[in-house]
Amino acid sequence: MSAKQRILIVDDDENIAELVAMYLEKEFFDTKIVGDGQDALKVFEEYKPDLMLLDLMLPGLDGYQVCREIRTHSTTPIIMLSAKGEVFDKVLGLELGADDYLMKPFDTKELVARVKAVLRRYHQPDMAAKEQPAQKEVNFEGLNVNLTNYSVTYMGSKVDMPPKELELLFFLCASPNQVFTREQLLENIWGYDYLGDTRTVDVHVKRLREKIKDTKDWRIATVWGIGYKFETR
Repeated sequence: MSAKQRILIVDDDENIAELVAMYLEKEFFDTKIVGDGQDALKVFEEYKPDLMLLDLMLPGLDGYQVCREIRTHSTTPIIMLSAKGEVFDKVLGLELGADDYLMKPFDTKELVARVKAVLRRYHQPDMAAKEQPAQKEVNFEGLNVNLTNYSVTYMGSKVDMPPKELELLFFLCASPNQVFTREQLLENIWGYDYLGDTRTVDVHVKRLREKIKDTKDWRIATVWGIGYKFETR
């Protein structure tokens, strides 16, 4: 029997945290509850969760700070939680590395569905590697994107990036000069069951552009009012 997937619940509202834990445990997840941001960082290293549910407003370090710190060394999925009425910048959350977000009060069935969907997306690279042993890569001047071992080399140096960033880059590079709408990119990279919005694509493209700069031979181009393409010259 396979080990249960571990969910770290970071929320200072004990009633909500315990309710979430109860529903997740019914779905055969293992859970641990933490009430503040500083403890969350410590417990994260000890518990090694498969996913973190992270409340925005926490004693000490807030959710943004916790997310930023974790993303310096881990790609573990993070779903941010925010109470109605709180100032919550969804784009900032995504830019810091959150994988999804959910507003309180939320339906527990939706929460469980989002947890499962994010975990499924996160583990897709492992399944793809098993199902497709043949190498899949694209090469352009100064750029190599390898979907077999999930690596990117830019101007001779390896570039670290989360799986979805790499998959988005590969998808665009694999069809040079073809324009894709944000909706098409969401469907092909995140899957039809993804519950986010098209700004997710914009945030990931922004991250790619910070790591992969345009050259005289190619660039990641915005097609205004439509979407994006990998443009070769």
